[in-house]
Formats: sequence, structure tokens, C-alpha cells
Amino acid sequence: MEEDEPELAAGLEAALELAPAVQAAIEQVFPSQDPLDRADFNAVEYINTLFPTEQSLANIDEVVNKIRLKIRRLDDNIRTVVRGQTNVGQDGRQALEEAQKAIQQLFGKIKDIKDKAEKSEQMVKEITRDIKQLDHAKRHLTTSITTLNHLHMLAGGVDSLEAMTRRRQYGEVANLLQGVVNVLEHFNKYMGIPQIRQLSERVKAAQNELGQQILADFEEAFPSQGTKRPGGPSNVLRDACLVANVLDPRIKQEIIKKFIKQHLSEYLVLFQENQDVAWLDKIDRRYAWIKRQLVDYEEKYGRMFPQEWCMTERIAVEFCHVTRTELAKIMRTRAKEIEVKLLLFAIQRTTNFEGLLAKRFSGCTLADGTVKAEVPLPSTNPFLEDETGTETDEIVMEKSDTDKPKKPKVPDNPFHGIVSKCFEPHLYVYIESQDKNLGELIDRFVADFKAQGPPKPNVDEGGAVLPSCADLFVYYKKCMVQCSQLSTGEPMIALTTIFQKYLREYAWKILSGNLPKTTSSSGGLTITSLLKEKEGSEVAKFTLEELCLICSILSTAEYCLATTQQLEEKLKEKVDASLVERINLTGEMDTFSIVISNSIQLLVQDLDAACDPALTAMSKMQWQNVEHVGDQSPYVTSVILHIKQNVPIIRDNLASTRKYFTQFCIKFANSFIPKFINHLFKCKPISMVGAEQLLLDTHSLKMVLLDLPSIGSQVVRKAPASYTKIVVKGMTRAEMILKVVMAPHEPPVVFVDNYIKLLADCSTDTFQKILDMKGLKRSEQSSMLDLFRQRLPAPPSGVENTGSLSLSAPTPEQESSRIRKLEKLIKKRL
Repeated sequence: MEEDEPELAAGLEAALELAPAVQAAIEQVFPSQDPLDRADFNAVEYINTLFPTEQSLANIDEVVNKIRLKIRRLDDNIRTVVRGQTNVGQDGRQALEEAQKAIQQLFGKIKDIKDKAEKSEQMVKEITRDIKQLDHAKRHLTTSITTLNHLHMLAGGVDSLEAMTRRRQYGEVANLLQGVVNVLEHFNKYMGIPQIRQLSERVKAAQNELGQQILADFEEAFPSQGTKRPGGPSNVLRDACLVANVLDPRIKQEIIKKFIKQHLSEYLVLFQENQDVAWLDKIDRRYAWIKRQLVDYEEKYGRMFPQEWCMTERIAVEFCHVTRTELAKIMRTRAKEIEVKLLLFAIQRTTNFEGLLAKRFSGCTLADGTVKAEVPLPSTNPFLEDETGTETDEIVMEKSDTDKPKKPKVPDNPFHGIVSKCFEPHLYVYIESQDKNLGELIDRFVADFKAQGPPKPNVDEGGAVLPSCADLFVYYKKCMVQCSQLSTGEPMIALTTIFQKYLREYAWKILSGNLPKTTSSSGGLTITSLLKEKEGSEVAKFTLEELCLICSILSTAEYCLATTQQLEEKLKEKVDASLVERINLTGEMDTFSIVISNSIQLLVQDLDAACDPALTAMSKMQWQNVEHVGDQSPYVTSVILHIKQNVPIIRDNLASTRKYFTQFCIKFANSFIPKFINHLFKCKPISMVGAEQLLLDTHSLKMVLLDLPSIGSQVVRKAPASYTKIVVKGMTRAEMILKVVMAPHEPPVVFVDNYIKLLADCSTDTFQKILDMKGLKRSEQSSMLDLFRQRLPAPPSGVENTGSLSLSAPTPEQESSRIRKLEKLIKKRL
């Protein structure tokens, strides 16, 4: 038994371990501060709490008695709860049996109610059976009476319809026929009855007879041959039109077709192909004729046809179709007689007429569908305007009339192109004319430039844009608007090709062709230039007028570049969506970019060439004989003088194109600094004092170059960061070269390491030049070069030796040095 007690205790402890959620629920329901109720109860800690000292063990008996008393109470409570649960199962079974009995009773009551409801329904059906029979009888009787009434109405209506048709009482027939047709629809399901079918056939026969009779009446009133019968329309024909609305739609279409054909028969005779008035120069007479005819129609026949027939618009539309066909035919026959002024005159008058139609009519007859009612405008008919004197006035085609830009067409004009479409195959005449006009315009620009000369300098307002470019684009805009009104298809593509051609010609003939030429632009030398050039003499520079001309051409090219881009966008807006991809002026914009680049290069070359004599003087000075460091050298003063002479003029003339002035500064720095370093290498040998003087001069040039964008300006602006970076990097390299030259070459290892650290240049060619500047002997240079090669850091994998690369291909500075040597040699020979 003693051995089993630990196992029993362990089992009890395991049984008392509850899940955390259960323990939390218990603590929430039965909150307790007793340590024995805690989930993490520790017996040892609890005993230590009860007996913290040895003296407290004196009360151990009392504590044990309290615990035993508590255990006894807990046992009593547990026993009471267990005994109370023994009767719960029996009580539950008893409650379940009672519930089942109650459900059975409820089910029985529901079944009784259902049976009673079925009996009640059966009783109601028996009561209402007779009522339903009476309702069916009433409905059938009502239908029979209604059908008999309709039959009576149909029979009487058919008889009346036949009688009225014979008497041509179209006013009564219009109302009666619609009623008969509506009544006949009620008998569609009774067509199997012979009498009903016979009435239906009589109605159809009456409709056919009415249609033929009405067509005969209109043929009699408006015969196809001969002239119209005098007098206004009769009331019979007006009522006949109302009947035609009810008849087969083909009757209505036949009436409209014959009436319009008869109405336009005179037009076909008056404007036959062999008549003088049929040609384009008298196209106004066609439109004047239809205006008079429409006014005459509204006065005589306006009330004869229903408003929803839109007869006025139908006549105008048919006139447009006939006119387009006739004009296309006569223009094909006499194509060689079409001139551009005549063509533009005819198109302008035609588009004006189409706009007039759009003001008067809605265009509802142009689409296939339901014809909308035409709003009568008796007092505001535009055809009545300017009617007097139309026949007698002669057409005068003045240049101001044909050349002035037309108003843009209304986008929602439904009549646009209804006549003017016939001119599109002949628009090549217009395109060829514009080609010729633009060629003459370019030639005039060239002649004006030669006669007037370059623009006068105007440094106060910035570089002037050549006025010819504005004239060119104004003419372009005029041609584009005019052509878009004529056609938005292939003619617009042809016009775009013409635009491209003369944009390129303007760029080369007016802009590039008038750029000043430089004697050294090709890089070659002539005997004459060498004979004229003396030591220390000034090289040929651009005059103030030439500098202003270059800036003006640059500003003009920039204006043309921006305007060409806008022109491309406008052309894409005007042309059809399917042809947008064929509009591309990128090549022309690139041409103007080339002109801009060439202009900037000329400005850079001019200033660069002006600084060359000063750099040559620097390289020929005896730097080993300089005894003390003074102010900046004369060559530096000369360079600064040239910069102060040219840069303010260029900056003021490029005030409107600031970004290109920045490009000029960057290109000059990229050209001048390498050339300065190349001439710096020619200064050999150099003493310590000479190197200090050169370092002072280099610093002076560096400060001038950093201030180059705002030099000579009252408003000091911060130089662009991209330009400052180039100047600092290049001139810092020149300063490092001089600092290396100033450093002692003993010990050699320190000198080589100092060179690699300051210049970070692994080229043996550059190191050789440094040694030449120091004036070392060849034997010393040989040992220095060997040490330099040994001290070079190992290049990363995959990267070739930069020294070998620099020796394999000559740099631009080396090439320039060779040219200078060749120049000196030729001078000595001469």
C-alpha cells in the first residue's frame, strides 16, 4: 500500500491539471484570493509562507487542524454535489417523455385542422362552381358582341372605303383607311373564315387601287414630260399624301422620287455639260438656282406634303447628289483647264453652300432610319438672303478672296462633303501649286537675306529670330487649314511631304547656308595662312556681326524645331485617323538639331581658336628661368580678354535659349581644358618657381572658367552643376600635374607613389611627360619608368592595361601637337 501511494498522488495531480481556457473561465466565475485555488500552486512555497521561521513551527498543530477542517468541508460539499447528480438522469428522461407526448398531441390537432380546411375548400368549390360558369359565359358573350361589332364596322368601312375611293374623297379615306386597318388586325386569328378572308382581300384591293390612283393623280398634276401645270397644289393631292402615309411605304417613296425628279428636270437642262454656266467659274449659279427653287417650293407646295416628309431637305439632298455627279463628269472631261485659283474658288463656294444647308436642315434624310419631323422656319429661311441680283452679278475671283483663310468647318456638319467630295481627285493641282509657291518663297528668302545682309546686333533684346521662319510657318498654317477643309485624306499626306521638303531646304539654304565659314573648320593648313601668320599675332576671329548672325541662326533653328513639333501635332489632328501614322516630321526636327549643334560648334571653335596664340605663348616660355612668382602671366590675361569679349555677346544673344548657351559653355570647357593640359605638357623643363607660377595661372583660369556663364553680367547667376563639374574635374587635373612636377623626385619610390596617388593615371605616356617637365635625364627617366611599372596597381580581371591603350591610339591632343610640329617645320623651310 505504501508503494502505491506515490502513484495515486501523481494520478490525482495529473487529473487536477486543467486547460488554460478552463482555468480562466473558473477564475472568472469563482474569483478567489486563496493560494490553494491558483493553477500554479506550489506546496513548498505555500509551506514556507506558513512557516517562514523555526519559531513559527510552534503553531504547526493549529495549522494542520485548520487544513484538515477545510478538507472535511470540501469533502462534504463534493459528496452533496455527487448525491444531487444521481437524480438528474431520471428527471431528464421523465421530461423527455412528457415532451414527446405533447408533440404527439400537437400533431393530432394539426391533422384535424388540415382535414377541416380540405372540407371547407371542397365546400367553397361546390358553392362557386355555378358562379365560374356564369363568368365564362359572360366573357364569351362579351367577346362575341365585340367581334360582331368589329365585323359590322369592318364590313361597313370596306363598303365606304370603296365608294370614297371612286369619288377621290381622300380626306375621308385617310381617316377611314387607318381605322379599317386597325379593325382588320383584330381578325387576324379568324382568317380561316371565308367571309373574313374575303373582307381582308377587299381591303388589300382597295389599298392597291388607292395607291395606283394617287400615283396617277400626281402624274397628271406633275407630268414627267413637259412643263408643270400652272396653278398651286390642290387639296386633293394634299389629302392624297395623308392617304399615302397609311399605304405601303413604297407608294410614298414613289411619290417623293417622281416629284423631286420632275422638280430638278429643269436643272439638268440648264446646266448640261456643254453649257457655259456648267463650268466651275459659274458654280455660284447652280447654288443660286436651287435657292430660288426651294423658296418657290415652300411658297407653292410647302403645305401639300406633310411636314414629316421633309420634302425641302430631300430636294436639296438630291440636288447635291446630282451636282456632285455632274461636276465630277465635267471635271474629268476638262481636267486640263482646271487651275488652282478656279479650283479653290469652286471649293470655297461649295463648302459655303454646304454650311448653309447645315444651318437650315437637320440632315435626318441622309441616314437610313425614321425620318424626323422638320421644324418649319418660314421667317428665317437663309435661302431668302442675298437673293436679289444673284443672277446678274458676275463672279469675280480676286486673289484676296481665294487666298484668305476660310473658317474652320463645323465638326458636326452632316452635309460636309456631300458636293465637295467630287473635288478631291483634282486636289493634286492645289498640291502642285503649293509646291511651286513654297519653292518661290524659299528663293525669295535667300534673295532677301543676300540683299539685306545679316541681322544687326541687338544685345539688349537677345538674339533675333530670322523673320523668314515666321513667314514660312504662317504660310504652312494657312495651307494646312485650307487643305483640311478640302480633304482630310491623301491630299493631306501629299501636303505633308511638301512641308517636309521645304523645311529641309530652309534648314540648309537659309540657316546652314548662311553660317560664317572658318578657315580652320576643315582641319587643314594652307601656305597662305602660314605666310600671313606671325609669331604672337592674333588669329582670324568672327566679327561682332558674325557672332550675332550665328546666335540668330541658332535661335531661329530652335524656334523652327519647336514649331515643327507643333506642326506635326496639328497635322495629326487634321488628318484621318487611319493616316495618322504616316505623319512623321522627326527627320526635319533632327535637321534643325544639326543646325543648332553646328552653330554651337562654330561659337566654340571661334573662342577656342582665339585662345590658341595665348596657349602657344605659354608653351614657348622659358619656365626654368622664372625667378619669382608674380601676378598672373600675360597669356592668362589674353585668354581672359578673349573670353570677356566673346562670352557676353553670345550670352546676350542667346538669352531666349538659355539651355543652348549652357551647351556652349560645356562644349568650350570640354575643348579648352584638354588643350590647356596638352600645352602644359609642352612647358619643359620647369623649375620649382616656374611650376608655382603655372599653378597660380592655372588657378586663375579655373576661377575664370567657373565664372564663365555669368562673366561680364550685372546679374550673377550660379553656374549649372553639370558645367561646374566638368571645369572642376579638368582644372583639378591640371593642378595635380603641376603639384607632381613641384614634388622632389628623390627618393624615387615616394615620387612614383605620390604621382599615382594624385593623378591616378596608369599611362606611361603621361608619366613620361611629367618626367620631361621636371627636366630629368634619360637615364633617370628610364629607372623611373621601370619603377613606375613595378609600382602600378594590378588591373582588375577582364580590364586591359590602360597604358597600352593610350600608346596604341593617339589622343586628340597628340594629334594637335603633331599638326603644330608640322606647321613649325613648314615655317622653317619657308
